[in-house]
Amino acid sequence: MKYGLLGGIATIAFIGTTAISEEVRVYNWSDYIDEELLQKFEDETGYDLIYDVFDSNEVLETKMLAGGSGYDVVVPSGTFLQRQISAGAFQKLDKSKLPNIKNMWDVIDARVAKYDPGNEYAINYMWGTTGIGVNINKVKEVLGDDAPVDSLALIFDPANMEKLSQCGVQFLDAPVEMIPAALKYIGE
Repeated sequence: MKYGLLGGIATIAFIGTTAISEEVRVYNWSDYIDEELLQKFEDETGYDLIYDVFDSNEVLETKMLAGGSGYDVVVPSGTFLQRQISAGAFQKLDKSKLPNIKNMWDVIDARVAKYDPGNEYAINYMWGTTGIGVNINKVKEVLGDDAPVDSLALIFDPANMEKLSQCGVQFLDAPVEMIPAALKYIGE
C-alpha cells in the first residue's frame, strides 16, 4: 500500500559557486548511487569526486542552512528543497550547461515546480513514494485473516501495533513523511 505524499521527491540542486578546482563535491542520500558509478564518473571526467552522504533531511538541512557547505550538488527531498531555496542555500542552475535537461519528463518537472517554481534551482534525480511494506502471511498469522493490510489502521491502530510489535516493526525516521500519514489516518 502506498499513500500520496510527495515528500519522497529527490532533486539535484546546484549550490555555491562552480568548482574552481578539478573536483566535484556531492552531498547525497546514503545508498543512492552504486559506488562503481562514482569511480566511473571520475574515470570518464577526470574530476575528483568528493562524495558525502546523509541519512535524513534534517541532517542535510542543518549543514545547508549553516552556510558555506562547499557542495556543488545536493540531493534534498522536495519540501526541504523549497525551504532551502527560500533560505538562499542554492544558486540558480545555468541550464545552458545541462544539455540533457531537454530529456526531462514534463510530468516530473511539473511536480518539482511545486517546490521550485520555474525549476530554477533543481532538476529531478529520483522520484519516490513512501509506502508500507508488509509480510502479509505473518501479519495475518498475528492479526487474523481480516487484518487491515490495505489500510493505515494496520500501523496506526494501537491494538494492531501492540500485537505486531512481537514481529518487529520499523518506522521511517522522517517527520515530514510520518506526520501527514498519521493525520490522514485520523481524517485530517
